[in-house]
Amino acid sequence: MFRSHNVASRIFHRQMSSPPPGTAVHHARRFYENLVPNFTLYEVECPEHLFRKFTDDGQYLICFCRNYQRVIVYRPSWLSYSCRGECNCSDLPPKARRFESFFTQLYSVSLTSSNELICKDFFLYMESNHYGLFATSTAQIHDATPLGGAVVSVPSIEKITFHLLRLDDGVVLDQRSFHNDFINLAHNSGAFLYDDLLAIVSLRYQTLHILQIRDSGNLVDVRAIGTYCREDDELFLNSHVQNIQDTTVACFHSGLKQRLLSFIFRGMWNEETDSTLRVQSLKKKFYFHFQDYVDLIIWKVQFLDRHHLLIKFGSVEGVISRNTDLHPAFFAVYNMETTEIIAFYQNSADELYLLFEQFYDHFHATSRNSYAMKFLSSHSNNTHAREQLRCVKNKASSSLQFVKKMLASLPLNCQSQSPSPYFDQSLFRFDEKLISATDRHRQSTDHPIKFILRRQPYALKFKIKPGPESGSIDSRTKKISSFLFHPFLPLAVSIQQTLYLQPAVVNIHFRK
Repeated sequence: MFRSHNVASRIFHRQMSSPPPGTAVHHARRFYENLVPNFTLYEVECPEHLFRKFTDDGQYLICFCRNYQRVIVYRPSWLSYSCRGECNCSDLPPKARRFESFFTQLYSVSLTSSNELICKDFFLYMESNHYGLFATSTAQIHDATPLGGAVVSVPSIEKITFHLLRLDDGVVLDQRSFHNDFINLAHNSGAFLYDDLLAIVSLRYQTLHILQIRDSGNLVDVRAIGTYCREDDELFLNSHVQNIQDTTVACFHSGLKQRLLSFIFRGMWNEETDSTLRVQSLKKKFYFHFQDYVDLIIWKVQFLDRHHLLIKFGSVEGVISRNTDLHPAFFAVYNMETTEIIAFYQNSADELYLLFEQFYDHFHATSRNSYAMKFLSSHSNNTHAREQLRCVKNKASSSLQFVKKMLASLPLNCQSQSPSPYFDQSLFRFDEKLISATDRHRQSTDHPIKFILRRQPYALKFKIKPGPESGSIDSRTKKISSFLFHPFLPLAVSIQQTLYLQPAVVNIHFRK
């Protein structure tokens, strides 16, 4: 197959031949084998900001100021400069080596008031309207009194506010606040955006708040799932509560918990047809573990589509622990329209893992308006990613631990992966321990990260080196790096950070 390293030759070849039906976009993405970042500006002079991410359509670069009070939004541009007389193509003039040569600041807007701070790890983008969702919060209170049905031992935050921002001009369109609650904002864990629907998980009050983002920029309540599942559940119960003793009312479970217990019971009931064996099975499997099921609380949620939610349940200890892998967990699929639980799995279930392995892209629910996000590499759509998964599986000490480790990523964090073509595993090979499409800090290295062609001649196409050009003076100092890749331009920003509040080293990698 034709694989010239000359872009003009590849364009000429594209004019002379056409790809098989349904593969035109994939063939067009192969041009990125030729269009790679080939130049790095080290230790770029730039503002002291916290760089969050590029939006998925590449229109904006989202940043926060160092005191977590303001949002700064930039528009990615492209380097342009001219030289008087002779111009050495290997060098750039000092003026072109600045951050402002690549990014134009659109505005800076304050979101906080009183003692609130911006959550630096939270940002969701609504591509169809160019809306950005940010979050601010006060400090955590770890020993807060659990009032009004709050879960014991779950921390409290006096105020959490979500801000809907129009990114074109920085206008705050709407806000939604939660008081004396706890929502996990780190890495978008506590909220999931699907098209115009937003799910927010109240861990403290065990409620799933479903909101709709209107085109007008309003946050509108759709439903709250937890204590009640239908809009008229509260009215129905209140109309009958006069005929029920107070002691009985105290034994009521929430609407969602009641549906979960009923689904588990019916599943075990239907396992046996013999009445004697059925009673024995229920005693052993359901009633013996009944209190464990009752004590389950919601950890996390994601949309599977506009009607179905994937909900992760676990113990209270698992919520406040950083390592949730050590605690038992369960997954339920919930239909918001019928208010029914339609599936329930333990985190070691082979059946769920097979679905995860073969249909991973269905768990990665993305907006229908997001074009670039459809090309994320996964083990269900990419041969190389699938082979990597098999290697990990073969090296695992036990099948049970492997399944738990893989399913620990569910529900997936919303908008947590970069759609950059340089993370397309059908095009390039790279060390995923050092860099990947997932939005996470990585342990830094003084050695360049290599991107190698997947096809012949399997050549090194480009390298990304975080940190100073000459390397770190003290190799014993622990350093972390983060990488921001533009969704479609041959442009990336690497940030290397050492100790907290020390100036970061920012490099810009681009095609010159």
